[in-house]
Amino acid sequence: MKFGPVQVRDAVGAILAHATEAGECRFPKAHRLTADDVGQLTQAGVRDVVVAVLSPGDLDENAAAGKLVAGMRFAGVEAKPAATGRVNLHAASAGVFTVDKGLVDALNAIDPAMTLATLADMKHVDKGDMVATMKIIPFAVPGELVTRAVALLARAEIFTVHPYRAASVALVQTVLPGVKGSVLAKTARVIASRLARCGSGLSEELHIPHDATALSEALADLAARSDLVVVFGASALCDREDVIPAAIELAGGEVLRAGMPVDPGNLLVLGRLGRTPVVGAPGCARSPKENGFDWVLERLLAGVDVSSGDIASMGVGGLLMEIPTRPQPRDSRQRAGGERVEAVVLAAGRSTRMGGPNKLMAHFDGKPLIRQTVDHARASGARGVLVVTGHQPARIRAALDALDVRFVHNADFASGLASSLKAGIAAVGDDADGALILLGDMPAVSSQVMNRLLSAFREADGRAIVRATHDGRRGNPVLLPRALFGAVSQLHGDTGARHLVEAGMMPVVDIEVGEGAMIDVDTREALERAGGVIQD
Repeated sequence: MKFGPVQVRDAVGAILAHATEAGECRFPKAHRLTADDVGQLTQAGVRDVVVAVLSPGDLDENAAAGKLVAGMRFAGVEAKPAATGRVNLHAASAGVFTVDKGLVDALNAIDPAMTLATLADMKHVDKGDMVATMKIIPFAVPGELVTRAVALLARAEIFTVHPYRAASVALVQTVLPGVKGSVLAKTARVIASRLARCGSGLSEELHIPHDATALSEALADLAARSDLVVVFGASALCDREDVIPAAIELAGGEVLRAGMPVDPGNLLVLGRLGRTPVVGAPGCARSPKENGFDWVLERLLAGVDVSSGDIASMGVGGLLMEIPTRPQPRDSRQRAGGERVEAVVLAAGRSTRMGGPNKLMAHFDGKPLIRQTVDHARASGARGVLVVTGHQPARIRAALDALDVRFVHNADFASGLASSLKAGIAAVGDDADGALILLGDMPAVSSQVMNRLLSAFREADGRAIVRATHDGRRGNPVLLPRALFGAVSQLHGDTGARHLVEAGMMPVVDIEVGEGAMIDVDTREALERAGGVIQD
């Protein structure tokens, strides 16, 4: 490739190095000049331009970047189209990112014109996060360099996102006299939040005496029916023979590691009972602040093996004391305009208690109830509205004709509320921080009510469930943070968001909104009392 100034008349086929104006026309940087372009430039009085002229065998920046990425071996990662010499690669799901540092270093050593940057090895990623970027520095590179690089890349998988797998996780907390119940409850909430972030949940929780024999019996029982067991001791680990490691061995298991070079997190224990990992959590893991426990937990939930040697290698980068803390593990995204929430309107039900009519078609103030609900959602601060259909989907769509909403159909609507909730959450945009779950049959839930929940969600930095209440009674709507979306996928039958709220997986903020939080119209009598007029 030749780079430098040339006379315009000789620039046909060359690539502009800088944006150039020709009268009212502006040619952007990296534009390949045609004969017509040269004519316009000449007519505008431009005599010289700085260009890149490809030599035989050269590949332009986009072709080179695209060919390099096409030659990579990776898994759980999606590549975007090449643009301006760059290909960005993103996580196809939430999980743990692993990378072959030696292969990346070898690629970057071939020539400075070709650069690959990635996240650190073993880093947690959310779906859609950028994990790597391939960038060609000049406008073109010799094809021979790209060929060498592709041959190198064929040797091994360069990076992978190991997706989180829904796991059955049991929690054991040992107790001594004087241990506060509030501490135990907070610990369970914090661990449930960590698990939800990784698409799992607590299957059961036990409180037992801080005694090796009692703990060993509990571990043997739980390991037989759990994918992972987490233990919090009533007192900190003091020795390799302390209660938690001793209990693992008494139960017939193996202690792989007692102590880790990560601070906070030094007092972690890692063991195994059969095929079930057992993690003795350090006391710092009772807090949501990042610590060494997160590093081990995330890998285990992503199916990445953790050995004693793996933990021993965590020292470099393991000094976490000065890292800014986060109220929820690993959620470091900052939103300049506040948390983004999508409204999910559940409109799939069969109105069985109405005895025939579809309650969502009943008129309130001259319009169908579902239209009124969606109008309120669109007038709120939610950044978009998604409507879940099931029963009589054509009627629902007709009632919402010409409105700027998205639809998702739940073919399994007859199985219960959970299927509609799962369908709606699965369709929420990847960049949303939460979902405002709205029942289509609540005529007194106004846009003002919705905005109060949205405001509370922003004040909680998107790290709490927000629920509408009246006189201390739980009601609707409910706003779920993204951290709980994975847990929604585990619901079945006629179970809704209430199950997740009451499971203690995240903090709950209750907002008193008046009796509208309790008014639904499941029966003819309730509908008429609320001012509705049946149309069927």
